[in-house]
Amino acid sequence: MYVKTWEKSGATYASVYRSDRVGGKVKTTEVAYLGRIEPSQLPYLKAAYAKKKPKLVYEDGSEFQG
Repeated sequence: MYVKTWEKSGATYASVYRSDRVGGKVKTTEVAYLGRIEPSQLPYLKAAYAKKKPKLVYEDGSEFQG
């Protein structure tokens, strides 16, 4: 899955898409429409749906154990 964004009238919008192979061709399907987002939210959305998850480090320097 991946996040796709676009701008319209000065606002940023996002959706989550999934790619499947059907009959030898790649078909993309919208899984969730996230609506209007702030540009500062985009890195967190992309990290949440990335294949290789980034390491989560808290402000005190400790890491997420999960």
